[in-house]
Amino acid sequence: MNHTVYLYVFDTMADWEIGYLTAELNSGRYFKKGLSPCKIVTVGMEKTPITTMGGLKIQPDLQLDDCSIESIDALILPGGDTWTEAIHQPILKMAASCLNEGKLVAAICGATMGLAQAELLHSRWHTSNDLEYLKMICPAYTGEAYYKKESAVTDGALITASGVAPLEFTVQVLRALNVFSAKTLDAWYRLHKTHEPQYYYELMDSIQ
Repeated sequence: MNHTVYLYVFDTMADWEIGYLTAELNSGRYFKKGLSPCKIVTVGMEKTPITTMGGLKIQPDLQLDDCSIESIDALILPGGDTWTEAIHQPILKMAASCLNEGKLVAAICGATMGLAQAELLHSRWHTSNDLEYLKMICPAYTGEAYYKKESAVTDGALITASGVAPLEFTVQVLRALNVFSAKTLDAWYRLHKTHEPQYYYELMDSIQ
């Protein structure tokens, strides 16, 4: 069985923030034995090409109106400069439905501001880039009591992360989807975080 993951794509999306995650989900190179790579489906507001912050053009596989949360295991929301704009309200409604159904929603950087503006963080443990900035940008935000000053936070089906923590974001999503063994996940993270070659060998050993 393989997981189906929706990746929301839009103009100005911060492509590097989800690069580690999509590479591992799509390749499945370090997955537990017997697990197939994930099916990543790019979803846009329309089925027209978008341009990322890095200048990459992505043709969405589906437009949002054709998506059904029954068919997915996770919804990934990358950062970007436009998350407080009305254009993202439809995907935020989908995120709310996913959370209500226990489907994984993983948001990083600016996407956490979208969740805050949509009042989806008022009673769930979460993080963002900075609490004071979050309160200033999102007047509807009332979740200060649930804010954690951490790189990435998981609360049930919700994962949130700072924009400078793509590794920690990836680790928590991979753990939630249960596609890496604990030993593999630890070695993978330590290798990318420390750049020490010993963890490469630990990583290779963990998938034998």
